[in-house]
This record gives sequence, C-alpha cells and structure tokens, in this order.
Amino acid sequence: MVARETQVRELRQTFEKRGIRKVKIGGFDIDGVLRGKYVSLDKFWGVVDSGMGFCDVIFGWDIGDVLYDNAKVTGWETGYPDAHAVLDLSTFRIPPGEPDTAVFLVDFVGEDGVPHPACPRSLLKTVIARAAKMGFRALFSCELEFWVFKETPESLRAKNFHGLTPISPGMFGYSWLREEQNRDLCHAILDEMSAFDLEIEGLHTETGPGVYEVAIKYDDVLRAADKAALFKTAMKSLAHRRGLAVTFMAKWSHELPGSSGHVHQSLWSTGKKGAKETNVFYDAKGEGKLSETARRYIAGQVALMPELTALYSPTVNSYKRYVPGVWAPMTASWGIENRTCAIRTIPGSASSTRIEYRQPAADLNPYVAMATSLAAGLHGIERKLVPPPPAKGDSDRTKGLAPLPRTLEDATALLAKSKAARAILGEPFVDHYIRTRVWEVRQFRRAVTDWELARYFESI
Repeated sequence: MVARETQVRELRQTFEKRGIRKVKIGGFDIDGVLRGKYVSLDKFWGVVDSGMGFCDVIFGWDIGDVLYDNAKVTGWETGYPDAHAVLDLSTFRIPPGEPDTAVFLVDFVGEDGVPHPACPRSLLKTVIARAAKMGFRALFSCELEFWVFKETPESLRAKNFHGLTPISPGMFGYSWLREEQNRDLCHAILDEMSAFDLEIEGLHTETGPGVYEVAIKYDDVLRAADKAALFKTAMKSLAHRRGLAVTFMAKWSHELPGSSGHVHQSLWSTGKKGAKETNVFYDAKGEGKLSETARRYIAGQVALMPELTALYSPTVNSYKRYVPGVWAPMTASWGIENRTCAIRTIPGSASSTRIEYRQPAADLNPYVAMATSLAAGLHGIERKLVPPPPAKGDSDRTKGLAPLPRTLEDATALLAKSKAARAILGEPFVDHYIRTRVWEVRQFRRAVTDWELARYFESI
C-alpha cells in the first residue's frame, strides 16, 4: 500500500510538471484491438486506486463490433454490465501529438479480483506468475511487418480496398534507397515510438511495395506485449497524421508476400535474492549453444504447436500466409539458425542466445501469442519433454514433422480438442476464445468474395 501511495504521489507531481490535463484509458480485446476512452483528471484521480467500470461489450462483440451469438462471458442474458477495469500505473505514457494527455492500460478483473476470462493481458500475467514460481523471468520482443499506403480511411472504403497506392513501388527489401526516399516517415517512427516508450532496435524495408519491418526492443514479457500491441495502434495514428494508412494483415494481397509477427524469447533464472540472473537457454558446450532447459522449452512448443495454432493465427486471413515459398512455416518444426522452421534458435552469447518463434503473422494478438508460447515452453520444461531433431534445410520438406492446420476452422477444431491448452491457459479463457473463432469462421462462410464473383458471375 505504501508503494502504491508513493507511486500515486509521484504521478501527481509528474502530471503537474508535464502539464497533464486529461487521461486516456484503454484495454485490449480478444482480437488485439485497443478499446478505451478519454477521462477528466477528476475522474482519473477518483478511480486511480479503486478502478472503474468499463462496459463488457468489448468482450461480447467481434473485430467489426458485431455482437457474438455464442459468447458466455457476456451477452443479452446478462445485460452487458460493466467489467471492473484496474489501472496499471506502470504503463504511463504520453502519446505523440498529445503533450497534455496521459495514457494508461487496464486489466479487467471480476468482483473477487479473479482475472476476467476474456482479458488477454490478464491471461499473460497469469502465465508470468507461473514462470516466476518455477524461478524464471521471461524476456520477449516482437518483430512486426506492415504495409504503408497513400490512403485514408475514406479512400480505402471508396476503393473497396482495391487499387491502393503504396508509399513506394517495387520489391525493395533492405533498401537504403527507399528508406532515404521516405526518411521523414522513418525518422518519425523511430523518434515518436521512442518518446512513447516503444524503443525500436531496427527498422527496414521488406520485400514488397511499401512494406516495412520493425524490431521492438526486448523487455520483460508483459512490457514486451504492451509495446507490440501499442505499436500497432500508434503506427496507424502516426501514419494517419501523414495522410497514410497501414495494415498489419497477415496477407493483404495474394500476389505479394505476407506480413510476419515473429516473437523472440528467452528465460532467465531469478535465482536467490541478490544473485545475478543468468540466461537459462545458454550452454556454451551445447549444440547450437542451447541448454537442456532450452531444448525442453522448445519441445513443449513443438509438441503443442498444431493444437495451439488458432491462438497464434487468429484470423481467416492468417492462413493465406501458410503457403509454400513465403517464409511461413507449414510444419511443427525447429532448427538452429534455420528461417524455414517455425522455431529458429539463435546461438549467441550468454546474454543473447534465444529462440525466435516464427509461426505468427503480424495479425497476432501479442498478449495471447506471448502467453501461449511461454506457457507451452513451461509445459515442456515441467514435463521434461525431448524435442525432435532440428530440421536441416527446408523444414516443409522434412519428413516426419507434424503439419500445421491450414485454415482457421481446422485450427479451432484442434484447439477445441486440446486438453493441454486448457491445462496451461485455463478453461475459461480457452472456452471463450474457441467461441470467438467459431463465430469468425461462420462470418467468413457467409461472405461472397471478389474471387467468387470474378470466377463465376458470368461463366457459371
């Protein structure tokens, strides 16, 4: 309590010093959409300790604000009451372009303090607590690819999302030329994100017209998820202020590569109080400099990868990326410095040895993906699982590896049958998540696509 009082007192002093006049509060839903509101200073100080009510419809509708007909966590039968939102004061930021505004994230909890079953951030915190009991601290980071267009929300809809103009043409991966030509945007990304406590370690063009990739600096896994989730919203806002639009879709065009959302991760021993933390993935004498703990962690992820795929790849569009030749894994595989695998291990020093989880695309919900991969890894350590041999060459052509599901419908069916998912993530969350993905599949089944119209309208 004393620490909290000190935190609030220091926050008041910061508000006064920085001239903060309003506060923006938000939380992430099951699809990774940031839902929130502006509140006055009086309102903020009134709820800073007790928390506030927040309509739980944000967990009762989909990414398009259409109400689920199969959800149990909320609905017409409950009257869509308020969920209890608790402010995390450590997430304090000042957004670019709004110097008099403070930003905070919230966690959603029940009346008894139990995490809300549909809150992705609370899910991750639950897995973090499990890791801490095992003596581990997780460091994660995210790499996100995104496409930039000379468009606005209005022009996107006027064009029906077709015939869009990219910020630059041609296939220019790692291009100094394109980075120089769009230097104002590049510098804005680096500078504004740093000011927003989202430090970028690397920014470069990828292969495709107007596509970029950022590597967000590693951090404790909760802050890493916050950074990745906030980056997607902040990047869209930054682009809009420059007359641009951004997408993080897994694959926005069948003619172009997809957008990855790779997750780097390592575990560190918390050890005894005052003792120096060590990277438990590192073993100087191990193959690929990997320790036995690292191999068990990988084994858990590989063993559960097919049945957990829906948690990493949450949209119908995610699976358009799972095709040969576009750097997306199609098997439950791992390899040492092998980018064709779902898990690439990166041999390094005692501080840098880590794994890169390459299955997700940029449409991932960072909280769900990081919670799932961490929980699967801990599952492998707890059960002392042994991974298959590392794949050599093209993992998609390596015999004996389990295939990954190729549609959201198949992935959701596997998740529904998974006892392990419920064991490592909890029945309430998994049940709600499955319901939302079943809904998503049903919405897609009803849609008539442009491909169908062009193929069948005249000829059939």
